[in-house]
Amino acid sequence: MSTESAFLVHVIDDDTSVRTAISLLLLACGYRVFTYESGTQFLECSVPDEPSCILLDVNMLGFSGLQLQEQLKAKNSHIPIIFLTAYGDISMSVRAMKAGAENFLSKPVSKDELVNAIEEANRRYMNVQIARSNLNELRLRYDHLTEREITVFHMVVRGLLNKQIAFQLGNSERTIKAQRSSIMEKMQANSFAELVLIATQLGILGTEMN
Repeated sequence: MSTESAFLVHVIDDDTSVRTAISLLLLACGYRVFTYESGTQFLECSVPDEPSCILLDVNMLGFSGLQLQEQLKAKNSHIPIIFLTAYGDISMSVRAMKAGAENFLSKPVSKDELVNAIEEANRRYMNVQIARSNLNELRLRYDHLTEREITVFHMVVRGLLNKQIAFQLGNSERTIKAQRSSIMEKMQANSFAELVLIATQLGILGTEMN
């Protein structure tokens, strides 16, 4: 694993000895590691936008790991969080996982358990990035629809037939058929089912038409 491509792990723990031990372990496993003594220090740093995860202690001076998780969630952060603590309990772990934590590990943690959790976080990060990229591509396609095509799109995915759409919009059925064909082409949908899936991903279904 080259230095440039190595997965980055942000280690946040107020115990210097723990930060050092974990950092040395992860570096030996081929990861890149940034360390922070508090959640505040992490928030004040300019975190690079690259494949990474956060290895986070729960009980720290200042605000806790759970509070940092809440702040990152409010900032719409997509970096997976792995909690690592010596004082965790079931309710704490449930709270962390419900808030979107990748994993909740107890100290001391074995090398294999830690590496497995980081690799799973790596896979989750990449899957999220792929999903975001795909959604951005769908939004770009949607932006190329005309105002009338957008209206027809919303009606089509709600199951209206061409003649029903034509009646409601005061157009001919032939016109609606042509617009529907254009929508399918611009959205790169090969079937009605695929168009419905795209609409679901864009959040169109379940919303009111403008």
